[in-house]
Amino acid sequence: MSEEKKSATTEMPTTYDPKAAEDKWYSTWMERGYFKAGQRKDAEPYTIVIPPPNVTGMLHIGHALDFTLQDILIRTKRMQGYDALWLPGSDHAGIATQTKVEQKLREEGLTRYDLGREKFLEKVWDWKDQYATTIRQQWGKMGLSLDYSRERFTLDEGLSQAVRKVFVQLYEKGLIYRGKRIINWDPVNRTALSDIEVEYKEVQGHLYHLRYPLKDGSGYVTVATTRPETMLGDTAVAVHPKDERYADMIGKVLVLPIIGREIPIIADDYVDKEFGSGAVKITPAHDPNDFEVGLRHDLPQITVMDESGTMNAEAGKYQGLDRSDCRKQIVADLKEQGVLINIEDHTHQVGHSERTGAVVEPYLSTQWFVEMKPLAERAIKKQQSGEGVNFVPDRFEKTYLNWIENVRDWCISRQLWWGHRIPAWYDEETGEIIVSAEDPTTLPENAGRKLRQDEDVLDTWFSSGLWPFSTLGWPEDTEDLKRYYPTSVLVTGYDIIYFWVARMIFTALEFTDEIPFKDVLMHGLVRDADGRKMSKSLGNGVDPLDVIEKYGADAMRYMISTSSTPGQDLRFRWERVEQARNFANKIWNASRFALMNLEGFTYEERDISGELGTADYWILHRLNETSRDITRLIEAYEFGETGRVLYNFIWDDLCDWYIEFAKLSFYGEDPVAKKKTQSVLAYVLDQTMRLIHPFMPYISEEIWQHLPHEGETITLASWPVYDPALENPEAVAEMNLLMDTIRAVRNIRAEVNVPMSKKIELMVKANSAETSSIIARNSHYIKRFCNTSEFDSGLDLNSPDKAMTAIITGAELYLPLAGLIDIEQEVARLEKELENLEGEVLRVEKKLANEGFVAKAPAKVIEEERAKQADYSDKRDKVIARIKELKG
Repeated sequence: MSEEKKSATTEMPTTYDPKAAEDKWYSTWMERGYFKAGQRKDAEPYTIVIPPPNVTGMLHIGHALDFTLQDILIRTKRMQGYDALWLPGSDHAGIATQTKVEQKLREEGLTRYDLGREKFLEKVWDWKDQYATTIRQQWGKMGLSLDYSRERFTLDEGLSQAVRKVFVQLYEKGLIYRGKRIINWDPVNRTALSDIEVEYKEVQGHLYHLRYPLKDGSGYVTVATTRPETMLGDTAVAVHPKDERYADMIGKVLVLPIIGREIPIIADDYVDKEFGSGAVKITPAHDPNDFEVGLRHDLPQITVMDESGTMNAEAGKYQGLDRSDCRKQIVADLKEQGVLINIEDHTHQVGHSERTGAVVEPYLSTQWFVEMKPLAERAIKKQQSGEGVNFVPDRFEKTYLNWIENVRDWCISRQLWWGHRIPAWYDEETGEIIVSAEDPTTLPENAGRKLRQDEDVLDTWFSSGLWPFSTLGWPEDTEDLKRYYPTSVLVTGYDIIYFWVARMIFTALEFTDEIPFKDVLMHGLVRDADGRKMSKSLGNGVDPLDVIEKYGADAMRYMISTSSTPGQDLRFRWERVEQARNFANKIWNASRFALMNLEGFTYEERDISGELGTADYWILHRLNETSRDITRLIEAYEFGETGRVLYNFIWDDLCDWYIEFAKLSFYGEDPVAKKKTQSVLAYVLDQTMRLIHPFMPYISEEIWQHLPHEGETITLASWPVYDPALENPEAVAEMNLLMDTIRAVRNIRAEVNVPMSKKIELMVKANSAETSSIIARNSHYIKRFCNTSEFDSGLDLNSPDKAMTAIITGAELYLPLAGLIDIEQEVARLEKELENLEGEVLRVEKKLANEGFVAKAPAKVIEEERAKQADYSDKRDKVIARIKELKG
């Protein structure tokens, strides 16, 4: 980095143009390689690996939140001197991307089968290339400081090698197996689905109550179902072993209506004897709980529909019917047989495929699975030892542990073409399964064997579960892996803690023997202004590029980051973006005014040592406090509170007070005072731009480049560090007195409708010699900002007749009323103030009279309340006295 020192320049446009700044600075940052990690060899590394967005389309406002929070962290750490790596990448997103491409093909009257696997995959790669480019462009528009030299994609050869190695090693350890299990099945795409790909919707359906007769003719058992078509696959009815109603029936045989199959009555603890009739139909091939019951009792598994949701030969006369048509027909037949005793309206949650909208079918299918418990046990021990991941907020640790303590085996195979093809081959003659990271058909020893590779691909989450270390070169022992792994923090939504976060921890511990990240920051979802989830069906989604086009990237970044609280959803409101834009404009206008008064001022001239004015010491103190607080809050991931601190300092302290005070020096006759004020203002603006840079990178760079500065970019400028030498509580006390005085006078002016342009007389009676000295020393500020024609201060002043009064901490203010106010109005005002003060006195007295409060509250709190009591009582007495004076 160049150590070039630059003087202030004043060629700032009247208004800030976000688009011009964004285009200029992002291209500059990229061309000069500021975001590339590895340039600080001796620095401590700080790593974030981006949660890879799916290459299914454009990024949404939720992505903008996720990425902005990461950029704030990485920019801050880069400025703090770390070797900061933010590694970008994208996810192939198996079913999601394949569905998009298939939809496009359908518009052309084609299916993937018309093209064949190879040609279809060419189409998907074309799609990927298009949208990966689009995503990269969107990242740029958002101002993200990513190291593109290390960009990764989940189907890259390096990552594919990692996937194959993990699959083979887990298989060899017996943790990956092939078997029949109940999985989520999409009958439209004809593939297994992960839980996250299933959307549960509230459906107005029915509960069908059926009678299954006993074979011996002695009675019947009543069961209920929402899916009567699945009764064709029933192989038992279960009751609770301690349910006395069925004690004599356990072991008896029922006859399944319509089909005539004989099925046993079994006893199993799974049944809730308090629910319904206490008897449950068991369909092992079409319900996950029934499947487990079936295994315990060695029940047959009868699948009654095929992969498309069409009834098969096991369904008897219903073969060939779609499952929904079968339901209608079977209900009619059950009625005719007299075994359907009641149809009850029933509202329940039904799983739908996120991609096709089809009702998901619990389906018995031969798939590949990962045995999760051995992997979970290691993660549990790590977390319980105190050496695990730090969850923010910490309540998510309990959520995480609860899930992994009850984890079930994971179905990892998908009946798709787009993805990592399962590295398993079948010998068509012997049935032998060969699992290998390399293609076994190329080996000489397999010459002549008929080997066929498994047609299925792996669940998308299998490859993304390796993301933190595969992106850094694993399984090779690369320099990047040694330097940047484990990563520092994962920033992600709380909705994928099970599907992604937990699995990354499992695989990292298994294959790298380390947790993949030190912290996990869980943010919420971005909802609309009414708190609804954004969706295409509601039409309430927000495109971050639309926000940027209207208000600029800085406004969007500032709004979305400072509106967030860890673990909590946030509501997107356009008016908040507008407020952020207004904040940016306030910063611009204040800086522009400052630079007009810094023309020609050089970096070498900047000197904040020596004797300064009260306002100078105060703003340096406040800047120092703000730097300390913002650093602490960013470390704690409290971005919302960071925004409040930044806003209060910049808008209130810097713009509304200090810059106004600085005008006295700029417009005055004292060149020494002017030079000191220039030094302080130049320093404060420089440091302030650094503090807002992670949130608002463009406007901060644009302003910083106009300021007297050292270095070529704010991106690599050092982060403000707390300096005890800048602490000045005396200046804070003085400024508080001055600001209270000015505010009180302005309030009185407003109450009696006296404009600021009209001069007034002002008397300030101090209640101590120290306060009197402060007022005298800073009288030039009071005279200027209260616009006085005459000013007097001291300890022995008395209120003149017919004067307005204001009581502040440490002093009383008197404004002679002649020509300003009606006496009766002033009396009414004071009586209202008296009423408020008496209310406060009463409130505090009641609090202190409460024995429970006094017994439990800390001594400091009690002292504070007693101080309030004394202060309110003193103010009340003075107001009473003033009312008496005015009434004569």
